[in-house]
Amino acid sequence: MKATLNKKFIFDFDLFENFKDMCFVISSTGTILNLNKAVYESLNITSKNLVNQNFFDLIEPAFVGRTKLALTGCIEELKNENLYSKFNINGKYFDINLILIPFHDSSQDNNDVNCFILARDITDERLKEVELMRFYYVAQNTVNPVQIADIQGKMIYVNPAFVESSGYSREELIGKNPSVFSSGKHSKKFWAKMWATINAGKVWVGEVENRRKNGDPFYTQLLISPILDSDGKVNGFFGIHRDLSEKKLLEKQLIHTQKMESIGTLAAGVAHEVGNPLASISALVQIVQRTTKDEFAKEKLELVKKQVTRISKIIRDLVDFSRPSNYELQLTDINQNIAEAIEIIKVGAKAKDIMFELDLGDKIPLLPLISDQIQQIFVNILLNAVDAIAELSAEVNPKRIEVSSDILDDMVILTFKDNGKGIPEENLSKVFEPFFTTKKAGKGTGLGLWVSYGIIKSFQGDIKVESKVGTGTTFTITLPIQP
Repeated sequence: MKATLNKKFIFDFDLFENFKDMCFVISSTGTILNLNKAVYESLNITSKNLVNQNFFDLIEPAFVGRTKLALTGCIEELKNENLYSKFNINGKYFDINLILIPFHDSSQDNNDVNCFILARDITDERLKEVELMRFYYVAQNTVNPVQIADIQGKMIYVNPAFVESSGYSREELIGKNPSVFSSGKHSKKFWAKMWATINAGKVWVGEVENRRKNGDPFYTQLLISPILDSDGKVNGFFGIHRDLSEKKLLEKQLIHTQKMESIGTLAAGVAHEVGNPLASISALVQIVQRTTKDEFAKEKLELVKKQVTRISKIIRDLVDFSRPSNYELQLTDINQNIAEAIEIIKVGAKAKDIMFELDLGDKIPLLPLISDQIQQIFVNILLNAVDAIAELSAEVNPKRIEVSSDILDDMVILTFKDNGKGIPEENLSKVFEPFFTTKKAGKGTGLGLWVSYGIIKSFQGDIKVESKVGTGTTFTITLPIQP
């Protein structure tokens, strides 16, 4: 039997009586003609009959205008309307989604157009949306990198802090597994334990080393929390990172400081054990020099004497570093010390073609220092700068050393910048270690910057180096105004 597609059905309003959503029939002026029991149940109305009341009396005043406009459009243009509104029932607010449907009232002779309204309470949904938006804004604006991954571990959300920290764009990360920035420093067992923990619905916390897009290490404390659905099953993962770069830097500095202390203790022992035999060798060489008439022997003994003198200087530097200074602190004009150090350096033949540019602050206070020690540091740094520039080709001009002093907060900042050959990146972490030098044999002991480091630390200051091959090197010294 063929179905009749356009067959009309006539329904009574009783059809809507058991609907969970609120249903109204209202006139073009807003008068409530009929409603189902869900209205009274949902709005907790027990003592009032709403039939023949005005529908707009239920609406929060701020939403009345838009709701009336929707009703007018529904009645006059005979079209459905869908809008968000609010009910206000005795001071209690309900978020409502309204669907307005026009229909002709065939039960009346005038065939007026009325409106059927389906009102759905979306208060709980709106609360969840607000909570979600709060989380979104927190996640978007927190300084901690945040990522969300699906059950397969693929990233479905990363915040701007994560993008900045990783060096990847958001488009490069979404849909990818976090292994894209793995450093390879952690074992399979390490990650297997992590996955076993979060798949079991538990929170995992650990320190990880990742790699940024440019290859730089990125140290973080990572907390991964499983995201559970209404049945308690894991359907995703939330991860938040805490940057540990500063902590790792402090750890390296502490290790370096401890290394310096250990070497200082060793230096005192070496100076004692080597100093006495060396003095004996020096005395014997001088005796033989005075007694022999063999010119060849005298020549070779002079070479021995120079090497003994060089070793003696190394030992004195070791002793100076390892033994507390007996000098007393005196208020020192740091700018004058810098100027005098530069005048000393200018005497050397290598410095004749080098421009020295000074930018010394005129408000630098006198600092409690040991004048000759701090000047020796400046001389060491400047000598290294001159040597670095001397290795450039003769065509490179201008050859320049820039020296400046300034105040930042409660610290004096001194910078020594040259445009020499620069220091390779792999050597930057070694420049303050004893006996490390890139100079040819016999041209440097590798103790100058090591001793300088020790002296600066004794003044409660700090010294750092930045360099780029082919561009130059900058040493920055910070000294407290009130140590």
